[in-house]
Amino acid sequence: MASSDGKNKKAVYTKPTNAEKYELLRQKNEEALKGGGEARINSQHDKGKLTARERIELLMDEGSFEETGKFVMHRAVDFGMDKQHYLGDGVVTGYGTVNGRLIYVYSQDFTVFGGSLSETHAEKIVKIMELAMKNGAPVIGLNDSGGARIQEGVVSLGGYADIFYRNTQASGVIPQISAIMGPCAGGAVYSPAITDFIMMVENTSYMFVTGPNVVKTVTQEDVTSEELGGASTHSTKSGVTHFSCANEVECINHLKKLLSYIPSNCEEQPPALPYEMSEDETRPALNEIMPENPNQPYDMREVINGIIDSGSFFEVHKNYAENIVVGFGRLAGRSIGIVGNQPASLAGVLDIDASKKAARFVRFCDAFNIPLLVMEDVPGFLPGTDQEWNAIITNGAKLLYAFSEATVPRVTVITRKAYGGAYDVMNSKHIGADLNFAWPMAEIAVMGAKGAAEIIFRKEIQEADDKEAKLQEKVEEYEEKFANPYRAAHRGYVDEVILPSDTRKKLISAFKMLENKVVNNPKKKHGNIPL
Repeated sequence: MASSDGKNKKAVYTKPTNAEKYELLRQKNEEALKGGGEARINSQHDKGKLTARERIELLMDEGSFEETGKFVMHRAVDFGMDKQHYLGDGVVTGYGTVNGRLIYVYSQDFTVFGGSLSETHAEKIVKIMELAMKNGAPVIGLNDSGGARIQEGVVSLGGYADIFYRNTQASGVIPQISAIMGPCAGGAVYSPAITDFIMMVENTSYMFVTGPNVVKTVTQEDVTSEELGGASTHSTKSGVTHFSCANEVECINHLKKLLSYIPSNCEEQPPALPYEMSEDETRPALNEIMPENPNQPYDMREVINGIIDSGSFFEVHKNYAENIVVGFGRLAGRSIGIVGNQPASLAGVLDIDASKKAARFVRFCDAFNIPLLVMEDVPGFLPGTDQEWNAIITNGAKLLYAFSEATVPRVTVITRKAYGGAYDVMNSKHIGADLNFAWPMAEIAVMGAKGAAEIIFRKEIQEADDKEAKLQEKVEEYEEKFANPYRAAHRGYVDEVILPSDTRKKLISAFKMLENKVVNNPKKKHGNIPL
């Protein structure tokens, strides 16, 4: 019973008015927008990094972003976590439009617990991914995280696995793009690895399974984070990242440009820009590109840019496996995927890295209905113990498998060399290409004329008085028979021998003809690609 002086009276609950409720909502919205607070935001800026929300503002059309899970908080109570709460729990999630198209996004907030992944943080990402799959729209991850939140233990690890599972379910259904804009270590790297494209920012982002300290302890190697897993390392050595960008603004602009070439899901066709056909689609400059000497290099990018719509080539994996070029372009306004051997690097041979790079790109294009153009100038597979011991057989088979499996329109142009097994692998008629063209200087044979002559005419050459003269004679004999496209054309392996200047015109017509292509493959769960 309360005393008469009222000291022990219980406080009386007063129901807040609507105005007070509105004010509380305003305060919570304001609190959520501050992330980890001004000091941490300033620290983020001092490192040359944008905040999670600033990145979304740059990416999305103005005013289009709708946030989900803004007031979510973690549920952890151990290690003093019950006294530290931030609205949103270190990740901003939602949807909006990029150039008018629906996109789902999550952006990790390094100012809140270092962007570390908790149970609720993971739940927010999973919800966005599931919405993206249900509604057939791309999902973009802007990664900036210190990894699993160690205060939550296995619950955090379970959150990562939940995300990995959705990445795998979404693969080939909707495009998934990862932009690494800060640290990405340990288990955090596997979600980006499953997505279709990875972008990194130079000097402020890195990816590795184990960091420099662990590497030092285990292997005694001294290495910096940048050397171990920076943008330069992964864009040139490992091929983990497809794009290395100078800063975050460039990264987001690259991301938006990439989206312009790809459809929203596997049921749609890629976007097409309006295009008015000119009276003359020939490109006479292409007749001057090919050197007279068949062993002299040239830049396949010049050929590609001479064929496709002006300024439309968007190269992927530019600095990795430079002996093959892959990327997107437009042909009469239509989006196409392009794979081309690069004679300016290692003579354009196929090796392990080039095979993996091209196979991955071909499979993406096939998954999302993007027609494939193959520009072929390949002298064969790279020989050597390094290649054989590191499984050039299995890795070369990946590219063979990818092309054979692809059901999108597929057109090949042989510009010069098409030798050996590499001729078969580079989208030949025999593995399902729809149309195959060749330039007049094309050489289609088992191997180069000199090597072939040395094998076929070995006895004659050894018995000749002038071995060099006899070898040259036999080389010329072999060249006359095989160093041209006509044997293949007689067989129907090449549909037409064309002038380089007519290539663009022929390809526009070919892809137009193929736009309703349908392939009925045998019923199966899935193939077993040689991984």
